[in-house]
Amino acid sequence: MLKKLLLPLLAATAHAAPLDERQSGPTVTIANGTLIGSSSQGVDNFKGIPFAQAPVGDLRLRAPRPLAQGFGTRQATQSGRACPQFFQNVDSGVLPADALGKLLNTPLLQKITNAGEDCLFIDVARPAGANANSKLPVLFWIYGGGFELGSNGMYDGGSLVRKSISLKEPVVYVAVNYRVGGFGFLGGSDLSAEGGNTNLGLRDQRLGLQWVQDNIAQFGGDPSKVTIWGESAGSISVFDHTIINGGDNTYNGKALFRGAMMSSGSIIPAAPVTGTKSNAVYNTVVNAAGCSSAANKLACLRALPYEQFLNAANSVPGILSYQSVDLAYLPRPDPADNFFSTSPEAAVNNNAFARVPILVGDQEDEGTLFSLAPAVNVTTNDQVTKYLADYFRPYNPNADRDVADLLRNYPNQPLLGQPAGSPFRTAGLNSITPQFKRLAAVLGDITFTLTRRVYLLTIQPKGIKSWTYLSTYLYGTPVLGTLHGSDILFYFGLLGDNNPITSRLQTYFLSFVNHLDPNTARGNQIAWPEWTPTSRSMLNFQAAGNQLIKDDFREAAAQDLLASQTEFVI
Repeated sequence: MLKKLLLPLLAATAHAAPLDERQSGPTVTIANGTLIGSSSQGVDNFKGIPFAQAPVGDLRLRAPRPLAQGFGTRQATQSGRACPQFFQNVDSGVLPADALGKLLNTPLLQKITNAGEDCLFIDVARPAGANANSKLPVLFWIYGGGFELGSNGMYDGGSLVRKSISLKEPVVYVAVNYRVGGFGFLGGSDLSAEGGNTNLGLRDQRLGLQWVQDNIAQFGGDPSKVTIWGESAGSISVFDHTIINGGDNTYNGKALFRGAMMSSGSIIPAAPVTGTKSNAVYNTVVNAAGCSSAANKLACLRALPYEQFLNAANSVPGILSYQSVDLAYLPRPDPADNFFSTSPEAAVNNNAFARVPILVGDQEDEGTLFSLAPAVNVTTNDQVTKYLADYFRPYNPNADRDVADLLRNYPNQPLLGQPAGSPFRTAGLNSITPQFKRLAAVLGDITFTLTRRVYLLTIQPKGIKSWTYLSTYLYGTPVLGTLHGSDILFYFGLLGDNNPITSRLQTYFLSFVNHLDPNTARGNQIAWPEWTPTSRSMLNFQAAGNQLIKDDFREAAAQDLLASQTEFVI
């Protein structure tokens, strides 16, 4: 096989500097101490702010705890360390240079420089000079990474804040670190039995939202005007926050957020944390850690040296492996705990979710990146059927039949190059293996694109104001198309603040943060209608501009997924 490219995914920067290295800068005093930040290009930054006790030692694999004491005066000019990451490999040899360049430019492939368990930090960026009287809307960012990797330190909110200033719609940007992989999403019956120690990454995020309520006013933010936004796993997390505690999104009697933006991810039907898959992952980690014979396996895991537990946690397949989006680590309902007790699709169907306006959308080719590894060995229709059925088989005895029914919506035409597959609209091009494009279409749809439509169809009768989009601006990129994660390049101005795609995306999204409507501050951009089951209005972000399209592509497959939510549980 062609050479491997090591992906120590997602970077973080060094710890805050010692106090004797302080430089003058903007200051903010909160309950736990005084923060000295930095200013650049009209933006004040306060980075590496602790919001919880370090989850180390006996606090490993436990719910986060608020800070117990103050930190005095703290230099806040560098982001805190990343939480422990899941190291992976991807085969770059199948990608043409243009596609590889697009992939390497995404934040997913930045090298980690600093990671460790003491990682629960928050970054804040605000318009320079904002103060406690400013009362600006707050954009709360949750990063993606398949619940296996990620850090707030590699997302610079400065571009978004600068754009908000230029639009005269200023916002305060907040980004939270949360535990990932086995440190944040290890499940199993043992953890569930302890009570309150499952779905730790979500609990970290929730504590971060509570920190915002308690502290953001001192930075110039309005705690009553928080919008949560995430991409990929961060987007799924945003959805999850709408159903946590049965949809009660309040803290001290006030709403933690008033709007939600989801970029590539919403409902993921998930089996319980005490189920077959979750316990299998737990047992794999316990065995790899050498704790299988311990009388108290969790005590053994908590007592391990950091590197030993990290290696054990990373002994399961990752998102860029053959197993792909059949994730080892993800939020799973814990029926013994009110925090996240119900599978997402059941929560929505049972009206157990927060009623807030939403903005939700996808990249056109969500599944290409995740099909590179499995498509090498999955090369026939029968193999595709079995491969996908294996995702659902533990909880669906009819998985083979149900997957075969779904696959009928994706014509199998290998001799023609799978023209109905993804990258979409590329005829017979990009068919690097006989089933790659077909598998990419299905994985993208069941994990992101059509699941989004199922979500909208489910909540619309409940009166939720909704807007949806599809990004196609990288159409023509070989093999990958407009791939999953490529939107980050534009949201965060990584191609320059003046990039026209960046400007268009930021304008609509910042309008939503300020007004819960992407149109209010859209300027001369086209109006973005609300999505309804009748109109199906969808904004298409193209390279050359925006246009309205109808959200009815691959409708037969969407209707099958709508009718089969309980059959496709991972």
